[in-house]
Amino acid sequence: SVLSRYENQITILSDYLEEFPETDEPVWILGRQHHLNTDKSKLLLDISARLWFTYRRKFSPIGGTGPSSDAGWGCMLRCGQMMLAQALICRHLGRDWQWEKHKKQPEEYHRILRCFLDRKDCCYSIHQMAQMGVGEGKSIGEWFGPNTVAQVLKKLALFDEWNSLAVYVSMDNTVVIEDIKKMCRSPPQSGSAAHSSAHLHRSALGRNKSTAGFCAGWKPLLLIIPLRLGINHINPVYIDAFKECFKMPQSLGALGGKPNNAYYFIGFLGSELIYLDPHTTQSFVDSEETGRVDDESFHCQQAPHRMKIMNLDPSVALGFFCKEECDFDNWCSLVQKEILKQQSLRMFELVQKHPPHWPPFIPPAKPEVTTTGAELIESTDKLFELEEEFEILSV
Repeated sequence: SVLSRYENQITILSDYLEEFPETDEPVWILGRQHHLNTDKSKLLLDISARLWFTYRRKFSPIGGTGPSSDAGWGCMLRCGQMMLAQALICRHLGRDWQWEKHKKQPEEYHRILRCFLDRKDCCYSIHQMAQMGVGEGKSIGEWFGPNTVAQVLKKLALFDEWNSLAVYVSMDNTVVIEDIKKMCRSPPQSGSAAHSSAHLHRSALGRNKSTAGFCAGWKPLLLIIPLRLGINHINPVYIDAFKECFKMPQSLGALGGKPNNAYYFIGFLGSELIYLDPHTTQSFVDSEETGRVDDESFHCQQAPHRMKIMNLDPSVALGFFCKEECDFDNWCSLVQKEILKQQSLRMFELVQKHPPHWPPFIPPAKPEVTTTGAELIESTDKLFELEEEFEILSV
């Protein structure tokens, strides 16, 4: 029966195969190479396994009184969700994990999916991202750019102890190896007064007491590199290096698109980029009582869209995931070999030491008050009780 379902899925996907041209050129999808002449079905199954987040409608109003749909403004937030979801898939299930319709999936998969449901208490929901964007100068309902969504993911990850990601967003087109290793090797903040206060508040609330998600040796790294690859149009000198990034085993693709139209780019074929498009409005889906999620609408089951690389808006953000330190070391070697080789105009810089003229690098830590839109402290009365308890314990 499993084989039958697999064959049926291939048959359904085959209806869209004519959308790919007949070519001997390889297709690259997030670090995996496919050949259209021999494994078209595997290619499409690989693409359909990626979590696909689109506009949704009829979810609870953001902030209580805000919009109940993100149609028309949330496309870059959805693309950011897709990139992050791919990192979590690699972290818990591995890059080679495949999704099949109606096939039972591991609990980790459903737990990952629940992180992105359109509810205020889900750590990477549209609610959390929109509200965290206010701190980045974006009103709820305003369109985000690639760098803004990267900064929002960086902040939200601080509240996510289960996945325990270290999110590094590069500055000034420069990736600093020393800073990344300092951040990923950092143990949980335990000695600071800020942590003690935050821990006290969490204990009083009876939430988030476990730190089992932290890795003693290396926190899995989500590396995001915002770039400007031209002024009004992408500079052709960057194209080969940009494509090379999709070949890396650490690739999470790229965020970008056209002005006010964001896409999640997952690979390329020749001079065309392959992307998942969030511009489809679907109804809100909640988790069931069992914790499972009806996931069919979270996977794109038709051939993906393609666009000419030269039509890409020059503002993009590359994503990479390094589960272990050796993965990051390998990524650095690949960048030196494939991205920085003999290029007069480099797409970005990779340096060993923290630039002396930059402010000191301090690994980000969870803020003292953990209210990111999910109402952990349910009333001001409760907050006053916690403050009084804190003063008594301090004495």
